Amino acid sequence: MTLTEKLLARAAGKTSVQAGDNIWAKADVLMTHDVCGPGTIGVFKREFGKTAKVWDKNRVVIIPDHYIFTADSLSNRNVDILRDFACEQGLPYFYDVIDDPKGHWVFDASKGNMKRQYGSNYAGVCHTALPAKGHTRPGEVLFGTDSHTCMAGAFNQFATGIGNTDAGFVMGTGRLLIKVPETMRFRLEGKLQPGVMAKDIILHVIGEIGFDGATYRAMQFDGPGIASLSMDDRMTIANMAIEAGGKNAIFEFDARTAEYVEARTRLNGTIQKYDPVFADKNQSFVYDLTLNLDLLEPTVACHPDPGQRKKAKELSNIKLDRAYVGSCTGGKTSDFVEFARVLRGRRVVIDTFGVPATPEIVRDLQSTRWGDKTIWQILEDAGVRMTENAGCSACLGGPVDTFGRMNQAGLKCISATNRNFPGRMGHKESQVFLASPATVAASAITGNVTDPREYFTN
Repeated sequence: MTLTEKLLARAAGKTSVQAGDNIWAKADVLMTHDVCGPGTIGVFKREFGKTAKVWDKNRVVIIPDHYIFTADSLSNRNVDILRDFACEQGLPYFYDVIDDPKGHWVFDASKGNMKRQYGSNYAGVCHTALPAKGHTRPGEVLFGTDSHTCMAGAFNQFATGIGNTDAGFVMGTGRLLIKVPETMRFRLEGKLQPGVMAKDIILHVIGEIGFDGATYRAMQFDGPGIASLSMDDRMTIANMAIEAGGKNAIFEFDARTAEYVEARTRLNGTIQKYDPVFADKNQSFVYDLTLNLDLLEPTVACHPDPGQRKKAKELSNIKLDRAYVGSCTGGKTSDFVEFARVLRGRRVVIDTFGVPATPEIVRDLQSTRWGDKTIWQILEDAGVRMTENAGCSACLGGPVDTFGRMNQAGLKCISATNRNFPGRMGHKESQVFLASPATVAASAITGNVTDPREYFTN
């Protein structure tokens, strides 16, 4: 069996499963957020009763993160709905924006978008916060009401996005009927060259198979090249499986996985026991591709979908209006480090926005020093507009006052985020070009799509 089949067989209490089987899978964690959480709660109460209790309060994780730092009253209300439910159910893993369990969330627009407006328990973007808070364990099943839940597959688990109705059912029963997906294997060999990042790997893959090439399939990443990839790298790759239509992504378990998971579960007091899965030697794949990482070049996904792959060096004629680094895909500490590596001592020539994924990453950037400056200071000195309000921000548009949102027709933005369908980051007539943080930085310096390798020296 493949890694996904092994995991789902375990979740179904079976010795084996195969692609196409319909199984009842036991959930280990259910995650929801401020956009889908109120709807999920509504379904749960409608179907199980107004006084019903969730199947396991220690396995429901609620993370407000999408439409948070906005004065939109309905968005603020959604966070209050989550708080009321968490209090009613006694949920220990509700990462609230404010510290007062009986309070109400209101974004203060008069304070602006740049300075912190959250309490001590706020966690930031759900997909980055889940592993950081110790909720992603190898061998488990994670369901989340967000398509990029597949990011947790970096930790050798079956993680996939589901809708509100399915999530309401999981909330009440702890299980879900799903079909076992076929598996596509992507074998990685070699090592990335300077200026090339994990984002370039997944953009290359999506360009190979198309933005629907993995529809309802598992994308398995293995091979000797995995050893050179950090957990941040693996999360970037797994996150964008959905951009190819994938049901889930999954990585092999190794010492690097164990080191991360064990540190985070100890730090946060979450469940420390886990049981990874290992693939059989006689796996069967519906598709098999080997990638030599040494040969990959900086890659860009052009408007209007993630499958429109081009090499960055081929797009130097594209004039840009904006650059953006952030989101679950591109807002991790390592993403900002590479962003700063290119921008250090230089200035951007277009509007450039930086949105860390979590408060922890804000602290990393504000405390880590290169010489006499922190990374945060290096970025600000380069002209980047950095916000302390970690969250999804303009990655998915949001209300018109969202930080970094494109509110005008015709704007072209190069972004380290994960999706570039029309209207994704704001105005439906704007354009988004997806790239690595290094490519975004180089492009922000020149004002045109730019290959970042000229800014890297061995």
